[in-house]
Amino acid sequence: MIGQTISHYKILEKLGEGGMGVVYKAEDTKLKRTVALKFLSPQAVGTEEDKTRFIHEAQAAAALNHPNICTVYEIDEYEDQSFIAMEYVEGESLKAKIKSGPLQIDEAVEIAVEIAEGLEEAHSKGIIHRDIKSANIMLTTAGRVKVMDFGLAKSSGRTQLTQAGTTVGTVAYMSPEQGRGDPVGFQTDIWSLGIVLYEMLTGELPFKADYEQATIYLIMNEETPSIRSRRSDVPRKLEQIIEKALKKDIGERYASAEDLRKDLESLLETRRPRTTEREASAKESKPSIAVLPFRDMSSQRDQEYFCEGIAEELINALVKLKDLRVAARTSAFQFKEHDSDIKTIGHKLEVKTVLEGSIRKAGNRLRITAQLINIEDGFHIWSEKYDRELDDIFAIQDEISLAIVKKLKVKLLGEERSALVKRHTINQEAHNLYLKGLYFWNRRHEGGMKRAMECFRQAIDKDPGYALAHVGVADTYNITGMFGYLPPKEAFPKAIAAAKKALEIDDTLGEAHASLGFAKTFYEWDWSAAESEFIRAIELSPNYATAHEWYGLYLTVTGRFDEGINEAEKARDLDPLSLIINAIVGLLYYFARRYEESIANQKKTLELDPNFLIANGWIVMAYAENGMCDRAIRIMSQVEASAAEHPFTLGYFGYYYGACGQARDALRILDILNELAKTRYVSPMHQAHTLIGLGRIDEAFDYFEKAYVERDPLLTWLKVGSFYGVHLPDLQYNELLKKIGL
Repeated sequence: MIGQTISHYKILEKLGEGGMGVVYKAEDTKLKRTVALKFLSPQAVGTEEDKTRFIHEAQAAAALNHPNICTVYEIDEYEDQSFIAMEYVEGESLKAKIKSGPLQIDEAVEIAVEIAEGLEEAHSKGIIHRDIKSANIMLTTAGRVKVMDFGLAKSSGRTQLTQAGTTVGTVAYMSPEQGRGDPVGFQTDIWSLGIVLYEMLTGELPFKADYEQATIYLIMNEETPSIRSRRSDVPRKLEQIIEKALKKDIGERYASAEDLRKDLESLLETRRPRTTEREASAKESKPSIAVLPFRDMSSQRDQEYFCEGIAEELINALVKLKDLRVAARTSAFQFKEHDSDIKTIGHKLEVKTVLEGSIRKAGNRLRITAQLINIEDGFHIWSEKYDRELDDIFAIQDEISLAIVKKLKVKLLGEERSALVKRHTINQEAHNLYLKGLYFWNRRHEGGMKRAMECFRQAIDKDPGYALAHVGVADTYNITGMFGYLPPKEAFPKAIAAAKKALEIDDTLGEAHASLGFAKTFYEWDWSAAESEFIRAIELSPNYATAHEWYGLYLTVTGRFDEGINEAEKARDLDPLSLIINAIVGLLYYFARRYEESIANQKKTLELDPNFLIANGWIVMAYAENGMCDRAIRIMSQVEASAAEHPFTLGYFGYYYGACGQARDALRILDILNELAKTRYVSPMHQAHTLIGLGRIDEAFDYFEKAYVERDPLLTWLKVGSFYGVHLPDLQYNELLKKIGL
């Protein structure tokens, strides 16, 4: 079969063979992903009645969604042979790992915990695996445990695939009830997991004879050989856990996978308390800092923008240094009105030091205090007070920056020192207006964009050579064009002009190169030039989180999924509390068809802010593509009212309502979009998405053509969007991709 195309799967190579059939590695030619195809032998399925039952059970298994479970995509037939398409998992089987010898105790227990977590999910959906064994456990290259072959599981409450009195599974891992051919429950999987844990720790199976009937006799009648007789360093508590998992009487066995997992985790905690990510970060050798917004101590409390602006300027200066890791503005500013102590803040931001300060302004006089604090002991590494005129603000910023560098013993090369104290303007009014612009731009909503633009333009009026103010204009137009606040042909040319003006003034400004790269990606579709701009931006400003975020978008748009995710995760490392960056990490996993990881990342984003509309919209997409339409529909119904004035989200809701069988809701979304389009700009892609969900493909292409004429930035996702290649006719789809250079 190698080289053949079955349905829309091209067979690449044979992966393995067993009693139930044969497994191949294949390419899904529609979705451009690698999958595993398991062809079931006729003996494994049996009669037509058995086949029907098998299909029902496989459908139930396909609904499972968990990081520790191999995803089942679909079941189909080819030449009277049933086959299952499932996630292709790279790594090695647990059986292969055990061949090299028994595992370390903690490693074995940690693997067992992840298997139990997968079983918890399956059991909660009424699915019993029935064939848990080391050969069905994969250890991925990313270090994750995956339970395989859920396509052959039994759905609790449904007629069994096999008749009573027959056995399904691998004999050495069978529970006593399986050996007798009795009906099985969730405790059967718990028994098999106990066998796997025993095998990991000893390298041997507890019950094994020369032939299968003898092995079944041992399982049903003999006591489990003491594990400590085979490995003396196994803790007594772990031995007791295994003994309970392998009780022959179901009533004495663990009642649930959750109970078993909790005991295993408790054992781990007593043996080796896990090092947290925060503690690991604190041990890194590279100096790190978070700059908090300064406190406004002025009598009028009217200097909020100035307090944020001073901190922002210090961050912008410090991120130029390659030997210093600087928490990004978005994350640091989460603690603007903080009641947390410095140690808590440092741990959350994963830094060793924190700079905080205050500003008191009276007329033209300033009093600025600043202190650099070691988070572990709370001691001041450095502190200073400045009583100056407002005109001295630039010199004060330079002094603070250089003092930080000196106290943290960051090595400064001549070029980096120049960048650290570089002044983009000496006009105090222009500087203040720029800080106000940043204050509004970082709010990201449509009204904030308008206020930001006013401030940046006023700053340029005061100082036409102020490069950063031109970057502010460019980025404001980039965001308004991307989110549809303005038509693309109005927003992006102005973004490009502003970025180029900034680079005429200073071609070493990494922020300006990133701005230009964004516009070249999402408007000009100049793929080579866009990548060059992003690479240059990161060379000049390696700690600029936005450059990594936007480069990650570019890489994903062009189909380089792993590289894109890597860049987005770099952005998140620099700015761990940024809502949009966290959401984009999840979005890029979605485009890579890694839906479980997409969902997990969007959940983390929503832990930061449950009302963040974009993350709610993007988790809907991942749920629906992962076959979890019920959850997708529930979220859409919950947040749709918030999205009513936000076409960016509504268009995707329209598609997924239709794709999930809710045609009436999809039509309602289409009506809303059409009404909005009468009073404001609405991307044609949103109507196109909704029409695709309704199956009205010809009409959708009319909107695609309109989007092409308007140079809509959302067209750039056409190559990698999960549903385009499935629904759109190949000829028209490929022609459209050619038009935009993809």
